[in-house]
Amino acid sequence: MRQIKYGEAINEALMEEMERDETVFLIGETVSADIYLHHQGLYEKFGRNRVRDTAISETAIVGAGIGAALAGYRPIADIMFSEFLAIAFDEVANKAAKWRFTHGGRTMTIPLVIKAAIGGYLGAGAEHSQCFESPVMHTPGLKIAIPATPYDAKGLLKTAIRDNNPVIYFYHKMLQTEVGPVPEEDYTVPFGVADVKREGKDVTVVATGYMVKMCLQVADELQSKGISLEVIDPRTLEPLDIETIVASVKKTKRAVIVDEDTLRSGVTGEIVAQIMEKAFDYLDAPIQRVAAKNLPMPSLFMEEYVLPQPQKIADAVRVVLGTKEDLTVRPLQRARLS
Repeated sequence: MRQIKYGEAINEALMEEMERDETVFLIGETVSADIYLHHQGLYEKFGRNRVRDTAISETAIVGAGIGAALAGYRPIADIMFSEFLAIAFDEVANKAAKWRFTHGGRTMTIPLVIKAAIGGYLGAGAEHSQCFESPVMHTPGLKIAIPATPYDAKGLLKTAIRDNNPVIYFYHKMLQTEVGPVPEEDYTVPFGVADVKREGKDVTVVATGYMVKMCLQVADELQSKGISLEVIDPRTLEPLDIETIVASVKKTKRAVIVDEDTLRSGVTGEIVAQIMEKAFDYLDAPIQRVAAKNLPMPSLFMEEYVLPQPQKIADAVRVVLGTKEDLTVRPLQRARLS
């Protein structure tokens, strides 16, 4: 199978869905330009009517998307950084998420995709480096997709565009040039179906987005020490495939949950709570969580003290295994802003 970049996979999904359905269009700040490899060739092929640049107003971008969705279109509203969803959160939480329900679910649909970048490790500061997953996950009526591979990036976006409900599609900035296999034929990745990225027998590790890559690297290193990690990527947080996670925990008897959102009131807490409700009697050790500290993201090298690191994941594995063995792993090489 051919190998392409994560950003190119997103570009292919956009190109193919816009070719397939003329009601699909893209709206956002400078979407006519090639941002993160996503928009290459779209403006040239579809023109300004379907690739529409806007003013710097996230409220207007999302609001226009909702209106277009109500009128029968399938808009993709591009928000460059997930933190800026806070500016448009009235549109997101009180309109996109609720209107289909408040009208009985029969008279309208809102097939809107909101595409936004998440994540740190680039030293870009507080307003361009954090994850905005938990506020969205807390809001009923929104679906949430977070692809960790090029295959999932394309397949989940196609599913999101074809869905009749509002979908928040989070992509991680550090994954844009990640290369992986992607079929040339049309395919979709279903929502609510987790993927076991690596099978193991000692500890279940649940991770999202860029954390999947980090956990797989830790799993490779710990394998040489005789420790077998099973790495599960939920792929969507809403709907959440808790059944696959619970089945793995019942097998390994131990769990570590890793997410880049904050530890307090974050995604890790929700997944831990559901495991406790459904698999408590199977656990041989308390579940460990690895997430960002409850701090605004600092700039440059200081962010490594806030964000999850490979060694923190290895330390959590060490705790649930109750071992005194040295589980030192290689540190993350800090990325640089170009």
